[in-house]
Formats: sequence, structure tokens, C-alpha cells
Amino acid sequence: MLSTKVPDFDPFLVFDKSLIKRYDKAGPRYTSYPTAVQFSKSFSTGDYLLAIQKSNEGTPPKPLSLYFHIPFCATLCFYCACNKFITKRKEKAQEYLERLYLEIEMQGSLFNRNRQVEQLHLGGGTPTFLTSLQLEQLLQKVGQHFNLRHDDQRDFSIEIDPRTVDADYLQSLWDLGFNRISMGVQDFDPKVQQAVHRIQPRDETLALIQRARTTGFKSINTDLIYGLPLQTLESFSVTLDTIIEASPDRISLFNYAHLPDRFPPQQRIRAGDLPSPDEKLAILQLSVDKLNAAGYVYIGMDHFAKPGDELSLARHDGTLYRNFQGYSTHADCDLVGMGVTAIGQVDDCYAQNRRTLEDYYNAIDAGRLAVFKGYTLNLDDKIRRKVIENIMCYGRVDFPAIDTLFGIDFTDYFSLELEQLQTMQQDGLISITEGAIQVLPPGRLLLRNICMTFDRYLPQARQRAKFSRVI
Repeated sequence: MLSTKVPDFDPFLVFDKSLIKRYDKAGPRYTSYPTAVQFSKSFSTGDYLLAIQKSNEGTPPKPLSLYFHIPFCATLCFYCACNKFITKRKEKAQEYLERLYLEIEMQGSLFNRNRQVEQLHLGGGTPTFLTSLQLEQLLQKVGQHFNLRHDDQRDFSIEIDPRTVDADYLQSLWDLGFNRISMGVQDFDPKVQQAVHRIQPRDETLALIQRARTTGFKSINTDLIYGLPLQTLESFSVTLDTIIEASPDRISLFNYAHLPDRFPPQQRIRAGDLPSPDEKLAILQLSVDKLNAAGYVYIGMDHFAKPGDELSLARHDGTLYRNFQGYSTHADCDLVGMGVTAIGQVDDCYAQNRRTLEDYYNAIDAGRLAVFKGYTLNLDDKIRRKVIENIMCYGRVDFPAIDTLFGIDFTDYFSLELEQLQTMQQDGLISITEGAIQVLPPGRLLLRNICMTFDRYLPQARQRAKFSRVI
């Protein structure tokens, strides 16, 4: 792999309020490039099969990463923008799993058996909506059709809702082979929890974090959200202090994007209850300062990690990348997405499954893959994807590395973009030399803005989709 390591990386960032206000505009999060807005229904199952065939013929073939989307939640969190189905009926999960098993069989038959699964992730929805027995059966089915890695180098993770998990369930996750967990916290303040319809007792969550640590999970992530209704600088400071004392390995600090027209559950949140733009910025600044002071490294795009965590190490050794779940340490894997609305990335294509349960069930019941749209990258897409990935993951683009990898002259190929970046250089967000673009500490919270300069599809994408604001 061509290294994009930044040897003298500064783990801190600078919060410049005036710059953030100036650059706080809407844009993609770049979990892929091109973004999902470019996915087309003209992309067929045949295109996906061709990509798998090319991938299987690689020398050597890439290892695999598997993603399973479990869409069910027992209750609705008003802020949520995920693809989910609200139900308390557990039998709905079994109906879904029966189809997922069939998809696992179909997908597993397409990939060479010698391709080891190094990474596995269950997201949602609420994966812990499933019983421990259902999870065991799911992992057994996956193991029958894919070559799962079982040593300490595996990366098997699951998103958990602390309200659905007790000590016995947590132990069962460990026994099944999961060694990473991510749990939603969002905010410990009772008024905020009530406003977003997610009542989650503080002590139960903290006890679960401690239990996960003593059980042996090698990485524990907690999700926080700033900008929620009734949130104040003082109240969120208490949440931050509580989480820092609990000392998870990673902390994801997400910006709440209030888009009620796009995400109907958010219509239940009163716009008047949201923090003002200035208070929201103050909450973000407080969060950055506290996490920096506590020794957490800013990985990029909402993610902080302890210096010894694998995300931090990957950030330094050139093996960090982004996919549809965020930052990952397995850049060399093909990603196989399974379940309703799941997105995969195989060879040079993205493929997305059908978005409704009915459509997903109909496809699987007919013996067909559920892929209904996707995208095959051209050479220009690959070049721009690498540039955007380097900015998002490493805060740096080395021109000679891109030149060698793609046989181009960076300064000539991106002459227009380099001219457009001059304003950002003058504002101190980046430094442009003859051989590199380096993101400076004031620009690290504005990575999306820098990446937008290299996104050739952004003007038309803005006509087709509404993006969240950067901050």
C-alpha cells in the first residue's frame, strides 16, 4: 500500500471561532467518494457480480470486511437519521433474519473461500434488539459461508444500546467473538434525554462501560451529540466530564443536524428548544478543549481516540481510511454490505441494497441479491477519492505519491482546485507547497470544506440532496 503517513502529525487542533463561522456551510461527510447521491439505478446486479469477479482475481485477493444492518429499534429517538423500523415485536427480527441468512448464503458463494474476513460490524437500528441466541445463530450462519478470522487480530464490532444490554448479554457478545463495542450515550442530562425521547440512566451506562472493560473488549467507543434540544454549555460540560472519567478508548462527537423535512422523526423536536448557533459553537469548543486536555487525539470528522488506540496508530502508520461506518483501520479490505439499505464497496464499485423491508424481502424471497443501485468509479473518481481520503484521514496530500500512483502531474491535474484553495491558505486552514497540501490546526475541524474543493459532482449533488452543515 502506498503510504500516506504524516510523520510529524500534531494531535491537537485549534478552535478558531471566526473561521468556523465563515466556513460553516453544508456539504457531504465523505464516507465515500463519489457520495451516495451519485449512486444510480442503472447500476445492475451484473455490475456488482463483475466487480466481485475482478476482486476475486486480485493478486493476492483482498481480505473482507462484512457489514450487517439490523434495522429494528424498540423506541424512537427523535434526533435519529438512521434507516430503522420501530417495533417491540421480536418476531419481526426473526422474519428479517431468515432473509438475511439467505442473503449471506448468496453473497458468501460469490467470494473465494480463501478470502479471510478480518473485520465484521453490526450496525442499525439497534443490533442488540436481537436476543443473544439470535446473534449466536447469525454468527454461525456467517461462519458457514465466510472464512472468519478468529485470532486476536480480528476486528468484530457491534453497536449496542445500553438500555437493551445487561452483564449477561455483554458476556455473550464477548463469547461470540466480538471484541469491540460502540454504545450510544448522546447526553446524560435528563431534560435533554426527555426532549429527544431517549431516557438512559447514567449509572447503568457507566456500569456497562466498566463491565465491558473488565470483560476484555479491546476498544470501547461512546457516541455523544452536541446541539440537541435543551442542551446548554453547563449541562454538556457535566456529560463530558462524566464520559472522560469513564475513559472509553474512543469518543465520537457528532453534530446534531436538524433536518426535519428530510428526517420526519426530527419534526417532534421543537426548533425553539435547540441551542443558539453561538451556544452550539461554545459547546463544541468546550468539547474540543476538554478532550484535548484529557489526552484524546483528534482523528478527524467527529472522532477522538486515545493515543494507543488502533485508530490513532493507523492514523500514523498510513492504514486509516473512511467507509460508510466512519473511520476504519482496514483499508485493504473489500466491504460486503448485507441487510436492508446496506452499502458495500467491492473492487471499484459501490453497491446498495433495497431500502424498504418489503422490497428487500421480495428480492431475497425470489432468490435474487437485493442490490438496486450503485456506482462504478472511473479513473478521475479514483484519483479524487484518494485525495479526499488523504485529507479526511491524514490531513495531508503528498503530490509525488498521487503522481506515482495514478501517472499524473498533480499540480497540472488540479490546477483549478489549487487556485480555489488559495483563500483557505490565506485564512490559515492549509499550507500549500510545491509538493503537498497540509491541513493546519485551525483547518482540522473544517476538513469537509477542503474536500469539497476536489468534489467535481458537488454542484449537481446540491440540487438533488440536502446536506448537513459542517459545524
